[in-house]
Amino acid sequence: RHALASNLFWGSRTVALYIPADGELSPLPLAERLATQGVTLALPVVTISPGRGPHLEFRRWYPGAPLVRNRYGIPEPAATAPRVPLLGLDRLVVPLVGFDDQGSRLGMGAGFYDRTLSALPAALRPRLIGYAHELQRSAHALPSADWDVPLEGVVTEIGMTLFRKRATGAIVD
Repeated sequence: RHALASNLFWGSRTVALYIPADGELSPLPLAERLATQGVTLALPVVTISPGRGPHLEFRRWYPGAPLVRNRYGIPEPAATAPRVPLLGLDRLVVPLVGFDDQGSRLGMGAGFYDRTLSALPAALRPRLIGYAHELQRSAHALPSADWDVPLEGVVTEIGMTLFRKRATGAIVD
């Protein structure tokens, strides 16, 4: 509801989301609404490439489309689903373990999102939007490394928070 009430997804043609697991806040209502507005949706697929290691690819998906479980038990589109290039994503909604008020985030620790996004210059990356429960907000700054990709905003059950971009100091609209 908070994401849809904002202008965060206005003008988006392609949005990648995730299928919730282990109590993660669900972006599926957002996915359903975006799909009815003609937005192309994608889900991450864990891929292991020689020399690059595990990273994410994105494949087209629509609510209700069949999914298969990957080696980690995570539902994802089948390998036959059309690939969506990273440069084609306008927004990327990610699950969180924790986040702080500077836009730092903690994931599950594998670094899939950071590894994938760091392959692009910051100006070409999709806007990274976290979905989390408010109780996952840290009152203290979280540790952050140079390769960590910060959030531009986070949506919780009580509202939405936008963060200043670290590189430019510009406020995300």
